[in-house]
Amino acid sequence: MSERVAAYVREGIMVGQFPAGEFVRTEHLAEELGVSQTPVREALMILHSEGSVRWEPRRGYRVVPITGRDVRDLFDVQAYIAGELAGRAATRLDEAELDRLDEIQSRLAEAERASDTELVDSLNHEIHRTINKVSGSLRMASLLNLTVSYVPLRFFGKIEGWASASAHDHSAVFAALRARDADAARAAMAEHIRHIGELLVDHLARQGILS
Repeated sequence: MSERVAAYVREGIMVGQFPAGEFVRTEHLAEELGVSQTPVREALMILHSEGSVRWEPRRGYRVVPITGRDVRDLFDVQAYIAGELAGRAATRLDEAELDRLDEIQSRLAEAERASDTELVDSLNHEIHRTINKVSGSLRMASLLNLTVSYVPLRFFGKIEGWASASAHDHSAVFAALRARDADAARAAMAEHIRHIGELLVDHLARQGILS
């Protein structure tokens, strides 16, 4: 439960639900989420260890400001790991799996044209999950999932250009996978992830969330 609360607050900080400099009140958050104060306290200690909030004696946990560099650093790490997984998957995907990815991508493109961001999100997740799983590097994939927990996935549909990037950036990744070109797959996936990161930075800057 404490990890779920931490994920909720982590996302909330990223999207401005918990503004920089404000205090996260344990009792208010517990009431909002319908949980006891114990997992909330544990969650705030987790976030304190990560640097997302700062403990101030007799006052509580204050939200630490987020900068564009913070977001880019996060996506640079994701880009490296996701790129490496794609590179490894390039030599392991069989024709049936590649055909299935093409079919999912076609549905994703249709969903993007229909402005169905919820379906785009679901199909995008399936594409990345398939590539990561086929890589045969489950520990590395677990590390990627850990970094993704810092990203406001619930809000991606509101980010201008995100659905389009998911529909169009994948073409270079798929071409590299079809060619069994590990280096090209690694580079294309890393570029895609960094592109998403820049879209998020732009979105947060427009919302006045970044410091």
